[in-house]
Amino acid sequence: MYNHSSHRQNHGLLNGGAGHNYQNQMGLHKGFQGQSHGHQAHHLGNQHQEHGGIGGHTNNFGNHQHTISGSTLTSSTPHFTPAHLQNGTPDNSGGLGKPPNEHWAEQLREYQKLKNAEHKPHFYARTTPHVSRLPGTSISSISQRTDVEEHGERRKLLLADEPEEPGAWDAMDLGGHGLKSMGATIFRHYPHLRKIYLNHNKLTWLPQQIGTMRMLTILDLSFNDLQDLPPEIGMLTNLKRLLLYENHLDDLPYEIGSLYQLEMLGIEGNPMRHCDYKERLVEHGTRELVRHLREQAEPPQAPNDREWVSLVDDTDAEPEKFSVFSWNTLCDRAATQAAYGYTPSLALSWEHRRGVILDELRARNADILTLQEIDMESYNEYFRPNLAAEDYKGVYWPKSRAQTMGEKEAKIVDGCAIFYKNTKYVLLDKQLIVFSREAINRPDMKGEHDVYNRIMPKDHIAVVVFLENRATGSRVIVVNTHLAWEGWFADVKVIQVAILMEQLGKLAKEYAKWPPCKDKALYKYANEDTLDGVEEVKMVPAPSLKYDDPTQIPLLVCGDFNSTSDSGVHDLITHGSLSNSHPDLGNHKYGDFTRNGMSHPFTMKSAYSSVRNWPFTNYTPDFQEVIDYIWYSTNALQVTGLLGEVDPDYMRKVPGFPNWHFPSDHLALWAEFAVKGRKERKVVEADFGPSSRRGRE
Repeated sequence: MYNHSSHRQNHGLLNGGAGHNYQNQMGLHKGFQGQSHGHQAHHLGNQHQEHGGIGGHTNNFGNHQHTISGSTLTSSTPHFTPAHLQNGTPDNSGGLGKPPNEHWAEQLREYQKLKNAEHKPHFYARTTPHVSRLPGTSISSISQRTDVEEHGERRKLLLADEPEEPGAWDAMDLGGHGLKSMGATIFRHYPHLRKIYLNHNKLTWLPQQIGTMRMLTILDLSFNDLQDLPPEIGMLTNLKRLLLYENHLDDLPYEIGSLYQLEMLGIEGNPMRHCDYKERLVEHGTRELVRHLREQAEPPQAPNDREWVSLVDDTDAEPEKFSVFSWNTLCDRAATQAAYGYTPSLALSWEHRRGVILDELRARNADILTLQEIDMESYNEYFRPNLAAEDYKGVYWPKSRAQTMGEKEAKIVDGCAIFYKNTKYVLLDKQLIVFSREAINRPDMKGEHDVYNRIMPKDHIAVVVFLENRATGSRVIVVNTHLAWEGWFADVKVIQVAILMEQLGKLAKEYAKWPPCKDKALYKYANEDTLDGVEEVKMVPAPSLKYDDPTQIPLLVCGDFNSTSDSGVHDLITHGSLSNSHPDLGNHKYGDFTRNGMSHPFTMKSAYSSVRNWPFTNYTPDFQEVIDYIWYSTNALQVTGLLGEVDPDYMRKVPGFPNWHFPSDHLALWAEFAVKGRKERKVVEADFGPSSRRGRE
C-alpha cells in the first residue's frame, strides 16, 4: 500500500532520511541506504521531490506540506545545531550535587546523553546497538493484559497475534532535523510504531492524533519548544519512557496519570510552575508522580448520553413490546489497581461504581435485567433491595465454586442475576445450569481426559427463567450466562455453549407443555399507598398462550461470552451448528460433540447485528472488542430499538474503562423487542373436483 519497495529489510528503526546508511555505526546486516557523512542529503523541504521523504513516502506524508517543512538545513550545512538548546534553563545537570537516589541519577544520565546529542541528527539510529525487529513478533504478540480473576489472583491474557507487513518498522528517528511541526498523516501511516524519537527539533505543539499511537513504548520530545501537551497523551498507556527534557512546559496534563506503565518521565529543563512535581519525581520517582496526577485530576465532563437507535417505523401497528438490559458490572474483587492502573482509586472503588451502576439501571428502566459479575453480598445487600423499590424481582446464583466454600468466602463469589418487572411478569420457572456438572454427567464424555482437565476446573454457569406476561399471556425464556475468559480456552467456551443450547432445547420442550398460569393477579398490600383522587385501573389478565412447538417460545440468551464474531461460540449460536473440525476445538476430545459436531434447534441472532461496525462491548487499553451479546430467536421476536455507541469525541480521550462515568470495563447493552404475531394453522381440505364432492353428499 505504501512504497516500501526500497525498505524491505528487517531493520526496525526508520531514521527519517531516505538516503542514510548507518551500517558501519550500527553493525546492521542490511543498513540504511547510502549517504555520505557530510549530510549532503538533508533537503527535507517539499521542493525536493527527489527525496523519498520518510521511509520512501513521497510528498512528505500525503501532501501535508508542513509535516517536515521548516527545516533550516541546507546542502551547505555540514553540521546542524539547533539554536534553542538553552531555553532559559542553565546547564545544571552537573551542578546538582550527588543525586539522592538511583532513579534520579538515571534521569540525569539520560538528560546529559541527550544534551550531548545536539549536533547529531538521527542520534538514536546512530547509537542503537541493535534495531532489527524480531521476525514474527509484534507489539500485540508480546503485550500482556493483566487482570484479576474472580478469586483475586493475577491473570495474564496474551493478546492474539496481529499480522504485520514484512519489513514493517517499529521505530522512527526524526531527531535533529529542526522540524517545526508534525503533520497528523504520519500517525495514520505508522499506527504500530513502538518508538518515536523527535528530539532536537523546533516543535511548538504536538497534534492530538498522537493519541492514536497506542502501541508506543518510547516517545522522546526532548529539546524542542513545546509549550504544552495535548490531553490525548493519556491514551498512550503502553508508554514506558516519555522524555520531555528542555522544552517550555510549565505544567503537565493530568492525563499523564493514565500512563500507569511509565517508568521514566523526563522533565528536567522545563520551567514547571508546580515545584512539587519535580520534588515528587526526585524523591519518589516517576510512578509516584504519575499516581499523584491520576489521583488529583478532577472528574472529566460527562459524555453525551448514548443515543437510542430506532429500527422500526413508528407508524406500524403497536405489538407487544419489552426491553432487555444486559451488563457485566465488573465485581468488586476483580476491580484492583493492579488490573486497572489507569483508573483513579475513587473511580475504581465499589462504593462509587455500584452507585453509578444502580443509577444506570434505574434510568434505563428495562423490563428485564441480566447482570454478570454480581457477587452474593452485593446482590443480597444492595441490588435486590434497591431494585425492589423499582418494581423488580430477582433470581440469582453464584458460580458453582461457592458451594464448596464457607459462608464468608462464598459471599464474594460472583454470579449471574436476572431481574424482571414484577407488575409485568410472572415467574413460572427458574433453573441453574452448571456447565462442568452437565459435562461430567454425559455418558459420551466419560473417560475423556480433556473433560477432566479443561472443563471440570471451570465454574461458569447459566441462569434460566421462564416468564409470562401478566397482561398478554405470552411467555419468554431468558438466559443469563458468563463464559470462560481465557483466549487459550476457546474449546472450553464452545463446549460450554454447546451444553447450554442442548439444555435449553430440553427446557423448551418442557416449557411448551407447561400448564396455563391461573393466578396472575398482582398481589397488593391492603395498606399500600395510592395517589389521592386517582382511581386504580385494574388489569384483566389474558389467558396463557399455548405453544405447539418448543421453538415458538421467544428465547433470549444474554451475557458475557468472551468471544468475538469470528469464534466458534458465535458460529454455533448464529448458524445453529458447528463442525467437529472447527479450529477452536483443536485436537481436544469431548465425546459426541467432537465426534459428530454440535447443533441446536433455535434460530438465533444478535440484537446488535444490524449495527455496522459496532466498535466494542469491552474496552481496556489493550483490548477493544465485541464479546457481550443479547441473542434472540428471530422467528418469535423482532428488534425495534437499541442503545447506541458511546460518543466518539469523548472516547478519543478515554484510554480504558472503568472510569468516572463508566463503572465497568464492559459496555451495557439495551434492546427493545416486539413479540411477533403467530400464524394460526388452518386445516385445508384437498379439493379433487365434483366427483369427490358428490361422494361426500
